[in-house]
Amino acid sequence: MPDRAPQPVDRQLPTEESRDLIALVRDIVQREIAPRAAEEEDAGHFPREVFTLLSESGLLGLPYDSAHGGGDQPYEVYLQVLEELAAARLTVGLGASVHTLACHGLAGYGSKEQQAEHLPAMLGGGLLGGYCLSEPASGSDAASLRTKAVRDGDDWVITGTKAWITHGGVADFYTVMARTGVEGPRGITAFLVPGDAEGLTAAAPEKKMGMKGSPTAQLHFDGVRVPDSRRIGEEGQGFTIALSALDSGRLGIAACAIGVAQAALDEAVAYAGERRQFGRPIADFQGLRFMLADMATQIEAGRALYLAAARLRDAGRPFSRQAAMAKLFCTDAAMKVTTDAVQVLGGYGYTADFPAERYMREAKVLQIVEGTNQIQRVVIARHLAGPESR
Repeated sequence: MPDRAPQPVDRQLPTEESRDLIALVRDIVQREIAPRAAEEEDAGHFPREVFTLLSESGLLGLPYDSAHGGGDQPYEVYLQVLEELAAARLTVGLGASVHTLACHGLAGYGSKEQQAEHLPAMLGGGLLGGYCLSEPASGSDAASLRTKAVRDGDDWVITGTKAWITHGGVADFYTVMARTGVEGPRGITAFLVPGDAEGLTAAAPEKKMGMKGSPTAQLHFDGVRVPDSRRIGEEGQGFTIALSALDSGRLGIAACAIGVAQAALDEAVAYAGERRQFGRPIADFQGLRFMLADMATQIEAGRALYLAAARLRDAGRPFSRQAAMAKLFCTDAAMKVTTDAVQVLGGYGYTADFPAERYMREAKVLQIVEGTNQIQRVVIARHLAGPESR
């Protein structure tokens, strides 16, 4: 059975422009994304043409300055766009979030000359980005990364391996964190590396339980030469840039999680109204009605949490703790809601004829990416009780 389009969410948007923007996104979703989502995910098809369309429509640079090709939209609006995209297909929603993450370093820490040279193509020129922090032996402990960048005249030579890279092998550019100095976080520097740089190769994509249309791969840097003009920020500032990007990126993951959960709830409600047992729709039975009510409540709570964090960010106030809370709560909620959706559909929920099982498989990765939910708890606890004693 084909995917049902998610029911429109009644959104509180700040301007008429943002309402028009959501209408545009919903039109693209209905025409170009949702009808093919299940088939293309099953086939492992990466929808590069969709990302090209999003770029042409001004949807891949929404939270950035219009002077460089961005959309001048607050995070409060940008995240709701991500939610709409993820509800239709997580490969697209998460992909847009990762692209935004990959642009963050240059937009926030690059020189005016760098921004003028690179950002227009990155934000609205059809390019797609990737973000390279994790490595095979350094995931949660990102500050221990081993990829090295060694100065050679006016260039840097990068050697090492990055792991779990969304858009690995298909991105046009990567924001790469590499060690240029001492051990630990103070010895890391950020670089903007072209996707076709000599010496940069991608391994075969990982075989994943979900998001099969989104390539996740290791990247191998074998003496990749990058001019110093592509260094982002100061030497040794890379870990600060990485953490700043992740604070914002975690809000993107939270929004994507609520999108997936909303899609699962819509599917469960529709099925419960159609499926009849004992002479009446199963939506009449109190036990199932209570499940639907709990699912809806978790979604509304998660949406309110990520939007509250986004509004702090838009106001220029600290939001790291709230971003970690939003990522933690929204992704855990998505896992619970999608699992319950499968249960509502019963045996049919366990088949690929309905999208509920895909939503459940996809929700799992959101508890892992951009800081596992265990790491989010560490971040939250440090804000509350201070750093751990050594």
